[in-house]
Amino acid sequence: MSVEEIKALVRRLTEAYNNGKESFLAVLDEGYAIDVVVHSSMGQDVHGLKNYKKLASEEFTASSDLHITIDDIIVEGSKVAVRYTFNVTRKGELDSIPTKNKKATNWAITIYRVIEGKVVEEWSRYDTLGVMQQLST
Repeated sequence: MSVEEIKALVRRLTEAYNNGKESFLAVLDEGYAIDVVVHSSMGQDVHGLKNYKKLASEEFTASSDLHITIDDIIVEGSKVAVRYTFNVTRKGELDSIPTKNKKATNWAITIYRVIEGKVVEEWSRYDTLGVMQQLST
C-alpha cells in the first residue's frame, strides 16, 4: 500500500467512528484483520476482530457525542502513527467514577500496523488522568 492509501484507511476508520456505532462496526470488517491484536490504554489486550467489535460496542454504549479529529498522521513502512483530539460525553460510570453526562476533551496517540490493507495490530494511549480529572469534577 502507498502512504496515501494507508492515510486514507485511517481517515475512513476515523470518519466511520465519528458517524456512530453502526457505521464503525460495519467498516471494521473492511479495515481490520480477523486476527487483529489491539493493545488498549486500559492495559487490556484484545485478540481478534470479534472481541474488538465487542469492546468498541461497549465504548459506544458508555459514551455519546464522541467526535475524533485527526491532528497528525505519520506513515513509516507498515506502521502509522496518528495523533487525535477527541471530545466525548460519558453516559455511565468509568472505573467506578460516576460520570453521567460529563464531557471531556483529550488527546490520543494510536499506532497501527497495516498489512495488505488491513490493521493487524493497534496500540492506543490517551491521557487517562486528564480524562478522569475532567469526568470526576
